[in-house]
Amino acid sequence: MSQPKLRNRRGQPVKQFSATEAKNAFGQVLESAERDGIVAISRHDRPRAVVLSMEAYRELAGGADERLGKLEAEFDAMFEGMQAPGWEEAMQRGFDTPSRAVGPIAVKAARRKR
Repeated sequence: MSQPKLRNRRGQPVKQFSATEAKNAFGQVLESAERDGIVAISRHDRPRAVVLSMEAYRELAGGADERLGKLEAEFDAMFEGMQAPGWEEAMQRGFDTPSRAVGPIAVKAARRKR
């Protein structure tokens, strides 16, 4: 099974150093990572690790924080909605609905949202 080629954010193939090359010429690895954003370190011709520039790392880490913040806000809004009066009864009616009736109800709700 062939390994997929690693690509940088511009879609270009990532420069690859063997583990031995990386050990003996780490300055070149750092320069490549700073210039290209990412460098692969391979062992036996298979990528085993990557070195990221600080810019690429911050992009990855910041993106995760932003996505997590959005999910947290969505969850908080849903949780707040579940605290409204009558919510428990509505949920119980949903659980008590026979499975054969759920499909038509879902189709009707989907049509209303269009």
